[in-house]
Amino acid sequence: MAESAIGVNWGTISSHRLKPSTVVNLLRDNKISKVKLFEAEHDVLKALMGSGIQVMVGIPNEMLSLLGSSSVAADFWVRQNVSAYMIKGGADIRYVAVGNEPFLSSYNGQFLNLVIPAITNIQQSLVKANLAGYVKIVVPCNADAYESSGGLPSQGVFRSELTQIMTQLVQFLNSNGSPFVVNIYPFLSLYDNGDFPGDYAFFQGTTHAVTDGSNVYTNAFDGNYDTLVSALGKLGYGQMPIVIGEIGWPSDGAVGANITAARVFNQGLVYHIASNKGTPLRPNVPPIDVYLFGLLDEGAKSTLPGNFERHWGIFSFDGQAKYSLNLGLGNKELKNARNVEYLPSRWCVANPLRDLTNVVNHMKIACSVADCTTLNYGGSCNEIGEKGNISYAFNSYYQLRMQDSQSCEFDGLGMVTFLDPSVGDCHFLVGVVDKGLNSSASQTIYQWWVL
Repeated sequence: MAESAIGVNWGTISSHRLKPSTVVNLLRDNKISKVKLFEAEHDVLKALMGSGIQVMVGIPNEMLSLLGSSSVAADFWVRQNVSAYMIKGGADIRYVAVGNEPFLSSYNGQFLNLVIPAITNIQQSLVKANLAGYVKIVVPCNADAYESSGGLPSQGVFRSELTQIMTQLVQFLNSNGSPFVVNIYPFLSLYDNGDFPGDYAFFQGTTHAVTDGSNVYTNAFDGNYDTLVSALGKLGYGQMPIVIGEIGWPSDGAVGANITAARVFNQGLVYHIASNKGTPLRPNVPPIDVYLFGLLDEGAKSTLPGNFERHWGIFSFDGQAKYSLNLGLGNKELKNARNVEYLPSRWCVANPLRDLTNVVNHMKIACSVADCTTLNYGGSCNEIGEKGNISYAFNSYYQLRMQDSQSCEFDGLGMVTFLDPSVGDCHFLVGVVDKGLNSSASQTIYQWWVL
């Protein structure tokens, strides 16, 4: 059996976008050979052409209804977003992810009946394009699609309202030689549940092992994975190959989300997968691929789940490694992005000579547009004091506006400085020269995602 491969999720909901060619070079320098995209973005797919990197390209949930109800729309989507890039020396598209966690319980079933029609139509379109033997359809599911009584992996079942649809889905995946893709987040178990044992989220062993018959679980990942294995088994597909579509640990924006925890979790995960020891229900059979979430921080993501949403990257927004990590792909450490073009080294801070009593509205406006999530409780800039908070908010806005001099006005409360105001672990960023997308396009994507 082929060894598991470590890939990454490349999300692009960012206010400061690196050029896609810079990101592709970053992937290649780090010997990352598999990438998962949430949308078919032309500039991203174009940059991946000829790179040798295997691609999973995504279809957003909002498109499922159209693609499921119109074979013409499905044909058009495949032609535009798959066939067009799979010419000789083109992009190596291996998977189309139809929807993203469409069965999430918080969606209250709104996408439930759209998935099977959409995968059916996209499959037929791939057949027409002579690509069905090479490009496989998957549906990334959140781990909330299954549950178990008493928290025992052997008791894993799909949620009752999903039984029928999951039976159809796994039959479809099985007949087309596709794996089951699941997103597993031990961090969220810890974040959402005050009683969750912290050490069980990691891979260093635990004082809270879960005993399930003769099997003992020492980490949340194995327990969660085997719950899925049991759920698949109850549908008669206990041997179905599994891909981890997303897994990771954020480095900022919440208690427990920090550089140390992110490094320990991701390194533990990589070593655990590389050991090939598998899990109690699948000994010596690790998942076929594991896509870390994520490659880069995404400063324009919705913070509804929590402020940590903008800090999942193993690299910061500008492609600089946040911590040392051996991905087991040949490099002992992460290599930083090369030739990143930054804006000049200047920052916008609170003017020390002005009375700042009326600053609250200015801060609110700045933070409603720019990313201020590190200022919140548990964030890396949480303890820099009131003046520091104001400066951080002002600067985030100023960099987002590409250092436009008017954007540091704030009715005379802001001023530009050439001295880096960063304090300890709290970094005041300098923006990058945005060549990836013009700002109006990135605004549109941002608007579209926060709807």
